Amino acid sequence: MVNILLSGCSGTMGKVLITECTKLENIKIVAGFDKQYSSDFSFPVYSNLEDIKEKIDVIIDFSNPVVLDSLLKFCVKSKLPLVLCTTGFSDSQIKEIKSASTETPIFFSANMSLGINLIKNLLIKAATVLYDGFDIEIIEKHHNKKVDSPSGTAYLLGDAIINSIPEENEYVHGREGYHKREKKEIGMHSLRGGSIVGEHEVIFAGNDEIVSIKHEALSKNIFAMGAFKAAKYLVDQEAGLYDMDDMLDL
Repeated sequence: MVNILLSGCSGTMGKVLITECTKLENIKIVAGFDKQYSSDFSFPVYSNLEDIKEKIDVIIDFSNPVVLDSLLKFCVKSKLPLVLCTTGFSDSQIKEIKSASTETPIFFSANMSLGINLIKNLLIKAATVLYDGFDIEIIEKHHNKKVDSPSGTAYLLGDAIINSIPEENEYVHGREGYHKREKKEIGMHSLRGGSIVGEHEVIFAGNDEIVSIKHEALSKNIFAMGAFKAAKYLVDQEAGLYDMDDMLDL
């Protein structure tokens, strides 16, 4: 049995994980961590990590970047594996994550969907073939309550493209004014509205042909299942920084 501490249990994704976990065998949420919560849970919820009494095998975090520091300190001290599913981290916080991973295993992915991470690898291949004669644009859509923009997933896909192209490129966030598109640009466009779970599309636009690679999340359940897979994977790993490519052996 893999015992999980769920960080951010009162949030939207936290509630999805609680529901989905009841459908699984050999994995259980035994405690929660949340600064503010108002609902009743079937497990104890703590506002201070140091107060946790339950035996924990791994932490899954779907919360907010503001709690990262306390999570990393606790995991390093306790040598607990940490699955980070939160997005919107700053560059300095990402450095902290990498530093902490030298002392405890950390799984860090901007998107926990297996499909998105497969698409990321397809884009690396597509970019190496198409970059010379195609313009690249990224469009991402999410619900109106998402706070970070562009999404971490959009950057996950865009960075995979940039890192596979030999020429220098740069992101252009939306477009306004009167000027031509430059070849080095990778357009990044964010749409927010309604209850859109998540949609990402990368367009390679060439002369007389367009190649489009798209992923649409129909529910948040896929992110929960990806997080549980990552948790099971991480408990057997040594200290280090892991992602979906490692787990899927891509």
